[in-house]
Amino acid sequence: MTLSPARVPGTGPGSGPAVRRLTATLYGYAFLDDFVLLYPVYALLFSDTGLTVWQISSLFCLWSLTGVLLEIPSGAWADAVSRRLLLWFGPLLTAAGFTLWVLAPTYWAFALGFVLWGAKGALGSGALEALVYEELDRLGAADRYGAVMGRARAAGLVAVMAAMPLTGPVYAFGGYPAVGLASVLACLLTAATAARFPEHREPADAAKDGAARRESPGDDLGEGLGDGPGEGLDDGLGDVRGDRSVRGALLLVPAVTAVWGALDEYTPLLVRDTGVAEAAVPNWLLLIWAGATVGGLLAGAGRRLGTGGFAGLLAVSAVALAAGAWVRTPAGIGLVALSFCGFQLASVLADARLQDRIGGAGRATLTSVAGVGTDLTTIAVYGAYGVVGSATTHGAAFALFAVPYLVTAALQAAVGKAAAGKAAARAARTSGSRARP
Repeated sequence: MTLSPARVPGTGPGSGPAVRRLTATLYGYAFLDDFVLLYPVYALLFSDTGLTVWQISSLFCLWSLTGVLLEIPSGAWADAVSRRLLLWFGPLLTAAGFTLWVLAPTYWAFALGFVLWGAKGALGSGALEALVYEELDRLGAADRYGAVMGRARAAGLVAVMAAMPLTGPVYAFGGYPAVGLASVLACLLTAATAARFPEHREPADAAKDGAARRESPGDDLGEGLGDGPGEGLDDGLGDVRGDRSVRGALLLVPAVTAVWGALDEYTPLLVRDTGVAEAAVPNWLLLIWAGATVGGLLAGAGRRLGTGGFAGLLAVSAVALAAGAWVRTPAGIGLVALSFCGFQLASVLADARLQDRIGGAGRATLTSVAGVGTDLTTIAVYGAYGVVGSATTHGAAFALFAVPYLVTAALQAAVGKAAAGKAAARAARTSGSRARP
Protein backbone atom coordinates (compact mmCIF):
# COMPACT_ATOMS: atom_id res chain seq x y z
CA MET A 1 0.00 0.00 0.00
CA THR A 2 1.28 3.48 -0.85
CA LEU A 3 0.28 6.86 0.44
CA SER A 4 -0.55 9.89 -1.63
CA PRO A 5 -2.47 13.12 -1.03
CA ALA A 6 -5.86 13.60 -2.63
CA ARG A 7 -5.99 16.75 -4.74
CA VAL A 8 -8.78 19.15 -3.86
CA PRO A 9 -10.52 20.18 -7.05
CA GLY A 10 -11.17 23.83 -7.72
CA THR A 11 -8.56 25.26 -5.39
CA GLY A 12 -5.86 27.52 -6.71
CA PRO A 13 -2.54 28.78 -5.40
CA GLY A 14 -2.97 31.16 -2.53
CA SER A 15 -6.77 30.89 -2.53
CA GLY A 16 -8.97 29.80 0.32
CA PRO A 17 -8.44 29.39 4.05
CA ALA A 18 -6.75 25.99 3.71
CA VAL A 19 -3.52 27.41 2.28
CA ARG A 20 -3.55 30.23 4.83
CA ARG A 21 -4.00 27.76 7.69
CA LEU A 22 -1.13 25.62 6.46
CA THR A 23 1.30 28.51 5.95
CA ALA A 24 0.38 30.26 9.19
CA THR A 25 0.96 27.04 11.12
CA LEU A 26 4.26 26.45 9.32
CA TYR A 27 5.57 29.96 10.02
CA GLY A 28 4.55 29.75 13.66
CA TYR A 29 6.17 26.32 13.97
CA ALA A 30 9.40 27.53 12.34
CA PHE A 31 9.58 30.60 14.58
CA LEU A 32 8.93 28.78 17.85
CA ASP A 33 11.27 25.92 16.91
CA ASP A 34 14.21 28.36 16.80
CA PHE A 35 13.07 30.72 19.56
CA VAL A 36 15.34 28.99 22.07
CA LEU A 37 17.13 31.19 24.58
CA LEU A 38 19.68 28.46 25.31
CA TYR A 39 21.15 28.77 21.79
CA PRO A 40 23.50 31.69 22.54
CA VAL A 41 24.69 30.35 25.90
CA TYR A 42 24.70 26.55 25.90
CA ALA A 43 28.43 26.45 25.10
CA LEU A 44 28.97 28.73 28.10
CA LEU A 45 26.85 26.40 30.24
CA PHE A 46 29.08 23.49 29.27
CA SER A 47 32.24 25.47 30.00
CA ASP A 48 30.95 26.82 33.33
CA THR A 49 30.10 23.25 34.36
CA GLY A 50 33.78 22.38 33.93
CA LEU A 51 33.80 20.61 30.56
CA THR A 52 36.99 20.80 28.53
CA VAL A 53 37.13 21.92 24.91
CA TRP A 54 37.59 18.28 23.87
CA GLN A 55 34.47 17.24 25.81
CA ILE A 56 32.42 20.05 24.27
CA SER A 57 33.59 19.05 20.79
CA SER A 58 32.67 15.43 21.49
CA LEU A 59 29.14 16.57 22.36
CA PHE A 60 28.80 18.34 19.01
CA CYS A 61 30.02 15.21 17.21
CA LEU A 62 27.53 13.06 19.13
CA TRP A 63 24.76 15.48 18.15
CA SER A 64 25.66 15.24 14.45
CA LEU A 65 26.14 11.46 14.48
CA THR A 66 22.73 10.95 16.11
CA GLY A 67 21.14 12.79 13.22
CA VAL A 68 23.11 10.78 10.66
CA LEU A 69 22.12 7.44 12.19
CA LEU A 70 18.42 8.27 12.62
CA GLU A 71 17.80 10.41 9.54
CA ILE A 72 16.87 7.73 7.00
CA PRO A 73 14.95 5.42 9.41
CA SER A 74 12.92 8.39 10.65
CA GLY A 75 12.24 9.47 7.06
CA ALA A 76 10.96 6.01 6.19
CA TRP A 77 8.85 6.10 9.35
CA ALA A 78 7.42 9.47 8.30
CA ASP A 79 6.32 7.92 5.00
CA ALA A 80 4.61 5.06 6.88
CA VAL A 81 2.85 6.95 9.69
CA SER A 82 1.53 10.41 10.34
CA ARG A 83 4.15 13.06 9.61
CA ARG A 84 2.31 15.46 11.87
CA LEU A 85 2.72 13.01 14.74
CA LEU A 86 6.51 13.08 14.34
CA LEU A 87 6.55 16.89 14.15
CA TRP A 88 4.54 16.98 17.38
CA PHE A 89 6.66 14.41 19.21
CA GLY A 90 10.10 15.77 18.24
CA PRO A 91 9.99 19.05 20.24
CA LEU A 92 8.96 17.08 23.33
CA LEU A 93 12.27 15.19 23.09
CA THR A 94 14.18 18.47 22.94
CA ALA A 95 12.23 19.80 25.92
CA ALA A 96 13.26 16.71 27.91
CA GLY A 97 16.90 17.23 26.90
CA PHE A 98 16.93 20.90 27.93
CA THR A 99 15.34 19.96 31.26
CA LEU A 100 18.16 17.50 31.89
CA TRP A 101 20.76 20.16 31.11
CA VAL A 102 19.60 22.61 33.76
CA LEU A 103 18.52 20.10 36.44
CA ALA A 104 21.56 17.78 36.24
CA PRO A 105 24.37 19.67 34.46
CA THR A 106 26.91 16.90 33.91
CA TYR A 107 28.70 15.59 30.82
CA TRP A 108 26.43 12.55 30.52
CA ALA A 109 23.28 14.65 30.96
CA PHE A 110 24.51 16.95 28.22
CA ALA A 111 25.27 13.94 26.03
CA LEU A 112 21.80 12.46 26.53
CA GLY A 113 20.29 15.87 25.83
CA PHE A 114 22.15 16.07 22.52
CA VAL A 115 20.98 12.57 21.58
CA LEU A 116 17.39 13.65 22.22
CA TRP A 117 17.95 16.87 20.28
CA GLY A 118 19.50 14.95 17.39
CA ALA A 119 16.55 12.54 17.40
CA LYS A 120 14.16 15.49 17.23
CA GLY A 121 16.00 16.89 14.24
CA ALA A 122 15.87 13.53 12.47
CA LEU A 123 12.14 13.14 13.12
CA GLY A 124 11.38 16.55 11.64
CA SER A 125 13.79 16.39 8.71
CA GLY A 126 11.94 15.02 5.71
CA ALA A 127 8.60 14.85 7.51
CA LEU A 128 8.12 18.63 7.49
CA GLU A 129 9.08 19.11 3.85
CA ALA A 130 6.97 16.16 2.71
CA LEU A 131 3.92 17.27 4.67
CA VAL A 132 4.07 20.86 3.42
CA TYR A 133 4.71 19.90 -0.21
CA GLU A 134 1.94 17.32 -0.38
CA GLU A 135 -0.58 19.57 1.36
CA LEU A 136 0.22 22.39 -1.04
CA ASP A 137 0.00 19.97 -3.96
CA ARG A 138 -3.39 18.76 -2.73
CA LEU A 139 -4.58 22.37 -2.71
CA GLY A 140 -3.21 23.05 -6.20
CA ALA A 141 -0.43 25.29 -4.87
CA ALA A 142 2.67 23.09 -5.20
CA ASP A 143 4.37 25.84 -7.22
CA ARG A 144 4.40 27.95 -4.06
CA TYR A 145 6.48 25.43 -2.10
CA GLY A 146 9.81 27.25 -2.59
CA ALA A 147 8.41 30.61 -1.52
CA VAL A 148 6.61 29.11 1.48
CA MET A 149 9.65 27.20 2.75
CA GLY A 150 11.86 30.23 2.14
CA ARG A 151 9.63 32.31 4.40
CA ALA A 152 9.61 29.52 6.97
CA ARG A 153 13.41 29.52 7.09
CA ALA A 154 13.35 33.30 7.36
CA ALA A 155 10.93 33.00 10.29
CA GLY A 156 13.39 30.66 12.04
CA LEU A 157 16.25 33.11 11.55
CA VAL A 158 14.13 35.98 12.84
CA ALA A 159 13.43 33.86 15.93
CA VAL A 160 17.15 33.35 16.52
CA MET A 161 17.77 37.09 16.22
CA ALA A 162 14.83 37.84 18.53
CA ALA A 163 16.02 35.36 21.15
CA MET A 164 19.53 36.77 21.38
CA PRO A 165 18.67 40.10 23.07
CA LEU A 166 16.25 38.36 25.44
CA THR A 167 18.76 35.81 26.68
CA GLY A 168 20.84 38.36 28.62
CA PRO A 169 17.99 39.76 30.76
CA VAL A 170 16.53 36.31 31.42
CA TYR A 171 19.95 35.00 32.45
CA ALA A 172 20.48 38.02 34.73
CA PHE A 173 17.13 37.32 36.36
CA GLY A 174 17.42 33.59 36.98
CA GLY A 175 20.66 32.21 35.54
CA TYR A 176 20.76 29.05 33.45
CA PRO A 177 17.62 27.56 35.07
CA ALA A 178 15.53 30.54 33.88
CA VAL A 179 17.01 30.36 30.38
CA GLY A 180 16.39 26.61 30.31
CA LEU A 181 12.79 27.01 31.49
CA ALA A 182 12.11 29.56 28.73
CA SER A 183 13.61 27.16 26.19
CA VAL A 184 11.48 24.26 27.42
CA LEU A 185 8.36 26.42 27.14
CA ALA A 186 9.31 27.27 23.54
CA CYS A 187 9.60 23.55 22.76
CA LEU A 188 6.18 22.83 24.28
CA LEU A 189 4.64 25.65 22.23
CA THR A 190 6.31 24.23 19.13
CA ALA A 191 4.72 20.84 19.78
CA ALA A 192 1.32 22.44 20.33
CA THR A 193 1.66 24.32 17.04
CA ALA A 194 2.67 21.12 15.20
CA ALA A 195 -0.60 19.51 16.30
CA ARG A 196 -2.42 22.12 14.18
CA PHE A 197 -0.81 21.03 10.91
CA PRO A 198 -3.38 19.74 8.43
CA GLU A 199 -2.60 16.29 7.06
CA HIS A 200 -4.63 14.49 4.40
CA ARG A 201 -3.15 11.17 3.29
CA GLU A 202 -4.99 8.20 1.85
CA PRO A 203 -4.11 4.85 0.28
CA ALA A 204 -3.56 5.25 -3.43
CA ASP A 205 -4.04 1.52 -4.10
CA ALA A 206 -7.65 1.81 -3.03
CA ALA A 207 -8.34 4.01 -6.03
CA LYS A 208 -6.44 1.67 -8.33
CA ASP A 209 -8.54 -1.28 -7.17
CA GLY A 210 -11.73 0.66 -7.79
CA ALA A 211 -12.60 0.99 -4.11
CA ALA A 212 -14.29 4.14 -2.91
CA ARG A 213 -11.74 6.81 -2.04
CA ARG A 214 -12.06 8.09 1.48
CA GLU A 215 -10.60 11.50 2.26
CA SER A 216 -8.80 11.64 5.58
CA PRO A 217 -10.18 14.51 7.69
CA GLY A 218 -6.77 15.23 9.26
CA ASP A 219 -8.12 15.86 12.74
CA ASP A 220 -6.35 13.10 14.68
CA LEU A 221 -2.66 12.57 15.22
CA GLY A 222 -1.56 9.24 13.77
CA GLU A 223 -3.96 8.96 10.84
CA GLY A 224 -2.96 7.87 7.35
CA LEU A 225 -0.96 4.76 8.20
CA GLY A 226 0.95 2.80 5.56
CA ASP A 227 2.20 -0.75 5.45
CA GLY A 228 5.50 0.07 7.15
CA PRO A 229 8.74 2.05 6.90
CA GLY A 230 10.20 -0.38 4.36
CA GLU A 231 7.67 0.60 1.71
CA GLY A 232 8.66 4.27 1.74
CA LEU A 233 12.32 3.31 1.63
CA ASP A 234 11.79 0.98 -1.35
CA ASP A 235 9.76 3.60 -3.23
CA GLY A 236 12.30 6.33 -2.52
CA LEU A 237 15.29 4.28 -3.61
CA GLY A 238 13.34 3.17 -6.67
CA ASP A 239 12.99 6.82 -7.67
CA VAL A 240 16.75 7.31 -7.27
CA ARG A 241 17.61 4.24 -9.35
CA GLY A 242 15.11 4.94 -12.08
CA ASP A 243 15.36 8.71 -12.59
CA ARG A 244 18.60 10.55 -13.25
CA SER A 245 16.99 13.92 -12.46
CA VAL A 246 16.09 12.68 -8.96
CA ARG A 247 19.69 11.57 -8.39
CA GLY A 248 20.99 14.95 -9.51
CA ALA A 249 18.54 16.85 -7.30
CA LEU A 250 19.40 14.58 -4.37
CA LEU A 251 23.14 15.32 -4.69
CA LEU A 252 22.57 19.03 -5.19
CA VAL A 253 21.02 19.55 -1.74
CA PRO A 254 24.15 18.69 0.33
CA ALA A 255 26.42 20.32 -2.28
CA VAL A 256 24.62 23.62 -1.75
CA THR A 257 23.60 23.44 1.90
CA ALA A 258 26.41 21.81 3.86
CA VAL A 259 29.42 24.11 3.43
CA TRP A 260 27.86 27.44 4.31
CA GLY A 261 25.83 25.75 7.05
CA ALA A 262 29.07 24.56 8.65
CA LEU A 263 30.85 27.90 8.11
CA ASP A 264 28.06 29.62 10.03
CA GLU A 265 29.46 28.13 13.26
CA TYR A 266 32.76 29.95 12.67
CA THR A 267 31.38 33.38 11.75
CA PRO A 268 32.00 34.79 15.27
CA LEU A 269 35.70 33.96 14.87
CA LEU A 270 35.76 35.52 11.40
CA VAL A 271 34.13 38.71 12.68
CA ARG A 272 36.48 38.97 15.64
CA ASP A 273 39.48 38.63 13.32
CA THR A 274 38.41 41.80 11.49
CA GLY A 275 39.40 43.82 14.55
CA VAL A 276 35.98 44.80 15.90
CA ALA A 277 35.46 45.00 19.64
CA GLU A 278 34.35 41.82 21.37
CA ALA A 279 31.09 43.42 22.45
CA ALA A 280 30.32 44.41 18.84
CA VAL A 281 30.64 40.88 17.42
CA PRO A 282 26.92 40.02 17.93
CA ASN A 283 25.90 43.13 15.99
CA TRP A 284 27.94 42.03 12.96
CA LEU A 285 26.55 38.52 13.29
CA LEU A 286 23.05 39.99 13.09
CA LEU A 287 24.04 41.48 9.73
CA ILE A 288 25.06 38.03 8.45
CA TRP A 289 21.85 36.42 9.71
CA ALA A 290 19.83 39.25 8.20
CA GLY A 291 21.42 38.41 4.85
CA ALA A 292 20.37 34.76 5.19
CA THR A 293 16.86 35.88 6.18
CA VAL A 294 16.54 37.97 3.02
CA GLY A 295 17.71 34.97 0.99
CA GLY A 296 14.83 32.91 2.34
CA LEU A 297 12.32 35.64 1.53
CA LEU A 298 13.57 35.81 -2.08
CA ALA A 299 12.80 32.15 -2.74
CA GLY A 300 9.51 32.91 -4.48
CA ALA A 301 11.19 35.12 -7.06
CA GLY A 302 14.15 32.73 -7.26
CA ARG A 303 11.92 29.92 -8.53
CA ARG A 304 12.06 31.63 -11.93
CA LEU A 305 15.80 30.97 -12.18
CA GLY A 306 16.74 28.27 -14.65
CA THR A 307 19.77 26.01 -14.29
CA GLY A 308 22.04 28.69 -15.73
CA GLY A 309 20.67 31.33 -13.41
CA PHE A 310 21.09 28.96 -10.45
CA ALA A 311 24.72 28.41 -11.45
CA GLY A 312 25.23 32.18 -11.64
CA LEU A 313 23.71 32.61 -8.18
CA LEU A 314 26.18 30.11 -6.70
CA ALA A 315 29.15 31.69 -8.51
CA VAL A 316 28.32 35.24 -7.40
CA SER A 317 27.74 34.09 -3.81
CA ALA A 318 31.05 32.21 -3.78
CA VAL A 319 32.97 35.25 -5.05
CA ALA A 320 31.28 37.47 -2.45
CA LEU A 321 32.20 35.01 0.31
CA ALA A 322 35.83 34.78 -0.76
CA ALA A 323 36.25 38.53 -1.24
CA GLY A 324 34.45 39.50 1.97
CA ALA A 325 36.41 37.03 4.10
CA TRP A 326 39.80 37.70 2.49
CA VAL A 327 39.88 41.47 3.13
CA ARG A 328 39.56 40.90 6.91
CA THR A 329 37.81 44.23 7.54
CA PRO A 330 34.38 44.98 9.01
CA ALA A 331 33.24 46.21 5.58
CA GLY A 332 33.96 42.75 4.19
CA ILE A 333 31.36 41.27 6.55
CA GLY A 334 28.74 42.94 4.36
CA LEU A 335 29.93 40.81 1.43
CA VAL A 336 29.80 37.71 3.63
CA ALA A 337 26.20 38.61 4.50
CA LEU A 338 25.47 38.96 0.77
CA SER A 339 26.97 35.52 0.14
CA PHE A 340 24.85 33.96 2.91
CA CYS A 341 21.80 35.57 1.30
CA GLY A 342 22.64 33.81 -1.97
CA PHE A 343 23.45 30.48 -0.31
CA GLN A 344 20.20 30.49 1.69
CA LEU A 345 18.25 31.19 -1.50
CA ALA A 346 20.13 28.43 -3.34
CA SER A 347 19.45 25.98 -0.49
CA VAL A 348 15.71 26.61 -0.62
CA LEU A 349 15.70 26.28 -4.42
CA ALA A 350 17.66 23.01 -4.26
CA ASP A 351 15.15 21.58 -1.79
CA ALA A 352 12.24 22.73 -3.99
CA ARG A 353 13.84 21.10 -7.04
CA LEU A 354 14.16 17.82 -5.14
CA GLN A 355 10.54 17.91 -3.98
CA ASP A 356 9.33 18.61 -7.53
CA ARG A 357 11.12 15.52 -8.83
CA ILE A 358 10.06 13.02 -6.15
CA GLY A 359 7.06 10.82 -6.92
CA GLY A 360 5.39 7.99 -5.02
CA ALA A 361 5.29 7.39 -1.29
CA GLY A 362 8.97 7.89 -0.50
CA ARG A 363 9.07 11.70 -0.29
CA ALA A 364 10.10 11.97 3.37
CA THR A 365 12.57 9.10 2.94
CA LEU A 366 14.39 10.74 0.03
CA THR A 367 14.38 14.10 1.78
CA SER A 368 16.01 12.37 4.75
CA VAL A 369 18.60 10.78 2.45
CA ALA A 370 19.48 14.30 1.29
CA GLY A 371 19.65 15.29 4.97
CA VAL A 372 22.12 12.49 5.69
CA GLY A 373 24.27 13.68 2.80
CA THR A 374 24.15 17.19 4.23
CA ASP A 375 25.06 16.00 7.74
CA LEU A 376 27.98 13.89 6.54
CA THR A 377 29.31 16.70 4.36
CA THR A 378 28.93 19.13 7.26
CA ILE A 379 30.98 16.87 9.54
CA ALA A 380 33.65 16.66 6.83
CA VAL A 381 33.70 20.47 6.58
CA TYR A 382 34.11 20.73 10.36
CA GLY A 383 37.14 18.45 10.19
CA ALA A 384 38.63 20.22 7.19
CA TYR A 385 38.10 23.62 8.77
CA GLY A 386 39.86 22.44 11.92
CA VAL A 387 42.94 21.65 9.82
CA VAL A 388 42.82 24.72 7.56
CA GLY A 389 41.80 27.15 10.30
CA SER A 390 44.70 26.00 12.47
CA ALA A 391 47.21 26.63 9.70
CA THR A 392 45.96 29.99 8.45
CA THR A 393 43.56 32.84 9.23
CA HIS A 394 39.82 32.47 9.42
CA GLY A 395 39.48 34.84 6.47
CA ALA A 396 41.69 32.62 4.31
CA ALA A 397 39.81 29.51 5.43
CA PHE A 398 36.44 31.04 4.50
CA ALA A 399 37.84 32.07 1.11
CA LEU A 400 39.11 28.54 0.48
CA PHE A 401 35.70 27.04 1.21
CA ALA A 402 34.19 29.19 -1.53
CA VAL A 403 35.91 26.90 -4.07
CA PRO A 404 33.40 24.00 -3.77
CA TYR A 405 30.63 26.40 -4.72
CA LEU A 406 32.50 27.51 -7.81
CA VAL A 407 32.89 23.85 -8.80
CA THR A 408 29.17 23.20 -8.23
CA ALA A 409 28.31 26.31 -10.25
CA ALA A 410 30.47 25.11 -13.15
CA LEU A 411 28.81 21.68 -13.09
CA GLN A 412 25.34 23.23 -13.03
CA ALA A 413 26.24 25.51 -15.94
CA ALA A 414 27.43 22.47 -17.92
CA VAL A 415 24.21 20.60 -17.13
CA GLY A 416 22.14 23.58 -18.23
CA LYS A 417 24.08 23.91 -21.48
CA ALA A 418 23.68 20.20 -22.24
CA ALA A 419 19.94 20.35 -21.52
CA ALA A 420 19.57 23.38 -23.79
CA GLY A 421 21.43 21.54 -26.56
CA LYS A 422 19.15 18.50 -26.25
CA ALA A 423 16.07 20.72 -26.32
CA ALA A 424 17.30 22.46 -29.47
CA ALA A 425 18.00 19.11 -31.14
CA ARG A 426 14.51 17.84 -30.27
CA ALA A 427 12.97 21.03 -31.63
CA ALA A 428 14.95 20.67 -34.87
CA ARG A 429 13.83 17.05 -35.28
CA THR A 430 10.23 18.01 -34.62
CA SER A 431 10.26 20.85 -37.16
CA GLY A 432 11.97 18.56 -39.69
CA SER A 433 9.35 15.86 -39.33
CA ARG A 434 6.56 18.41 -39.76
CA ALA A 435 8.19 19.71 -42.96
CA ARG A 436 8.05 16.30 -44.65
CA PRO A 437 5.11 15.82 -47.08
